[in-house]
Amino acid sequence: MSKPLENYIIRIKSSIDQFDNEGVIREEDRDHIELMTRGSFTKKNGSYYISYKETQTIGFEGCTTTIKIAEDGSRVALLRFGRANSQLLIERDRRNLCHYETEVGSLTLGVTGDGIDCKLTEKGGSAAFSYLLDADDARIVSRNTLEMTVQHVN
Repeated sequence: MSKPLENYIIRIKSSIDQFDNEGVIREEDRDHIELMTRGSFTKKNGSYYISYKETQTIGFEGCTTTIKIAEDGSRVALLRFGRANSQLLIERDRRNLCHYETEVGSLTLGVTGDGIDCKLTEKGGSAAFSYLLDADDARIVSRNTLEMTVQHVN
């Protein structure tokens, strides 16, 4: 099996809004991360696949992340493989229970998609999505937003 070529520049802007116990966004706990890396991009069976190796910037060095986005924008799967595996399934207006590993242990999180916008083509493009995370008691913990662009390079 051949290794996919990392001939795409992937730019990701991520923001996380933390909620307090009353469901109010805590302005002081708003996180923003911007990442630019090389990775692979392909379309297969009605979905786009964006894959890249994690770095220490986000704390998952040694892992590979694959983002699978349905062409029609109906669902996104965030898959991380390596020393900290996770599988988040994001579907618009639907809650899914998902597995998430951190350096300190595993969690089961509720994930509810509240927006998916796919403007990808076979040549690249952009996509954005946001989702709510809730804990075991179904209390919303955070709203996470990712915006990404994928651009071919020689």
